[in-house]
Amino acid sequence: GSPTPGEPQGSPSANPRGTPSGGPRPTVPPGVGARKETLPRPSGSSPGPAAGRAPFTWTADDHVWKNGCDHSYVIDRAPAAVPPPPVEADAESWARALGAVHAGEAGVRVTLQGRDERAVVLESLRIRVVERRSPAQGRVYRMSSGCGGSLTPRMFDVDLDVPRPVARSVAGNDSGEPIEAVSFPYSVSVTDPEVLLITGRTVGCDCDWFAELTWSSGGRSGTVRVDDGGRPFRTSGVRGHPVLDYDTGSGSWVSVADAGEAAS
Repeated sequence: GSPTPGEPQGSPSANPRGTPSGGPRPTVPPGVGARKETLPRPSGSSPGPAAGRAPFTWTADDHVWKNGCDHSYVIDRAPAAVPPPPVEADAESWARALGAVHAGEAGVRVTLQGRDERAVVLESLRIRVVERRSPAQGRVYRMSSGCGGSLTPRMFDVDLDVPRPVARSVAGNDSGEPIEAVSFPYSVSVTDPEVLLITGRTVGCDCDWFAELTWSSGGRSGTVRVDDGGRPFRTSGVRGHPVLDYDTGSGSWVSVADAGEAAS
């Protein structure tokens, strides 16, 4: 959804003295507890004793378009019932009102920031697919107007169709300047935030998925769940679906010949 501030899900080590940062990291098995965790709290609220919370906050936005315009949604409505494409900033409300699903890929921007000057080491990123269904029904509507600037986060690519998806670090681009692919660990603090862009792709399923980050700091360690306000992210394959672009001249959606272009 829209950038939703949240406390990281999951608990730090139960040992009151903490677990050494080099020790095993607690993880959550695939699908376990995926729908029973509490919703993230606004980062400005009082979350309780510092010892019982992770030492950083996060926000997640899954309506991130390439260059501010390159994205597609699957919508099970006739073209006449679909309004013109929004700008990226209004994408969440537009998509939710229409029951739209990310078509082919979903870009999730995760912003992380420490609570104080102490460094928090982000050890690894895991992807959990909690449900796979047949691709969603409907047409593919491409958002292709109002292009903006380039993205500049750490970039990870995920194939949601494989049995055990892996977040693979890929090279990016910042206004024409290449960004090398880099790998974990990362370090964050209150003055040194980090932005990750996770792109979940699928051809063959309507997938529900979320991310897990393992961390360590000051002798403590834990795992957090990153999702869409308590719900999994959702991405659907689009092979064989009719594809439409918006014609600003006629003020209507028009068909595109190649359905394979929808996720490009």
